[in-house]
Amino acid sequence: MSKRKDGKQRHFFHSLKMLLKSPSTYAYLAIVLLIVCMAAVVYNVETKTGSGIQTKFDTFYFMCVAVFAGYFEYVCESLPGRAAAITLLITGTFFFSYIRGNITALFVDIQEKKDKGLKTMKDMSGHFIICGWRPGFEKILKTVLKSNPDISTDMVVLVNEAPEQMQLLKSHESYKDISFIAGDFTDESTLKRACIQDAERILVISDKSKDYSELEIDSRTVLAVLTIESMNPGLYVVAELMSPKFEKHLKMAHCDEIILTQDYEQALLATASSGQGYSHVISTLISSNDANSGILIGDIPPEFIGKTYGDLKKYEADKKEQHGLLIGLLLNSGNFHHRRTEALREAQKNPDISKIIDNLQKVKLLKSNEPVLAPTSAFVIPRHSKAIFVRGKAN
Repeated sequence: MSKRKDGKQRHFFHSLKMLLKSPSTYAYLAIVLLIVCMAAVVYNVETKTGSGIQTKFDTFYFMCVAVFAGYFEYVCESLPGRAAAITLLITGTFFFSYIRGNITALFVDIQEKKDKGLKTMKDMSGHFIICGWRPGFEKILKTVLKSNPDISTDMVVLVNEAPEQMQLLKSHESYKDISFIAGDFTDESTLKRACIQDAERILVISDKSKDYSELEIDSRTVLAVLTIESMNPGLYVVAELMSPKFEKHLKMAHCDEIILTQDYEQALLATASSGQGYSHVISTLISSNDANSGILIGDIPPEFIGKTYGDLKKYEADKKEQHGLLIGLLLNSGNFHHRRTEALREAQKNPDISKIIDNLQKVKLLKSNEPVLAPTSAFVIPRHSKAIFVRGKAN
């Protein structure tokens, strides 16, 4: 505590020393002294005339009006009084014009930094971060906002190296409240400016803001996820890869969801080639036009944890307001790698070596957000599970 106190004192005296060395400090003191002297002249001279200035308060009021407002409340009658009044007027005009100019420049600088993404986010928590940029980014952002109706635009932070595109994006009325941080999203200092330590979710897309090769794009994604996990292990991280070569690296980094763009494209082309209309079905299921239709993930009532899938299915079928058609379960939902770490620690506390090995093997096999489609009616619903529904558009 004493060291911290000594550090604050040293900082205070250092700041005071720098302030006393600054020429502007003496200029400000000289101006204040000039104003006080001119006010004294007005008081000593004008109280003896019929100008209306009779008390010290009258003089102070006259000085404030002359300096701050730029006009005279009383008309000085003596020559020294008029000279002092003119000096107060000119000093106030130039001095406070200079101060107003500096204040205006400060606000303009703050706004420019905000527009160019150079500002550090403050007092923000629970926000959603999107790292990277690529052509069609506005469509991605629009889809994210529609798929997450609980996220407002002022809770979205974009981190990339495409300031011109971001300025164009923020010029739209619907995106003006979105925050932008310019910089390399693989760098710790950039992520700190985005308040990553207080964020709730983050999406890392394949970055094409510069002329990167496919290998460089995926390498940067992996590096970003590793940096993010080291800075905020509790963050829910979704990352996009162009090639499956780096998938194992993201899994080792405990990335919660991995999107393999090329694999999805290839699978969609392959199913469409069969002529069975698969592409139309998939397009309907993942359509971004309506957040309340398609594939939906819903909470399971707490009383059904530990019961069978058949019980849950009957309960959902009997409900008046259904989420949709229940088609399966999502196991180990949420930031499961934290629970996996906790489970590993608990397993290591067990004195039975055979149980330790058994528990460790089970925990290592657990997968985050693992879907189980159409399980048997006897399937027991474990903790940290959610329900998967399919729902059509409302007519």
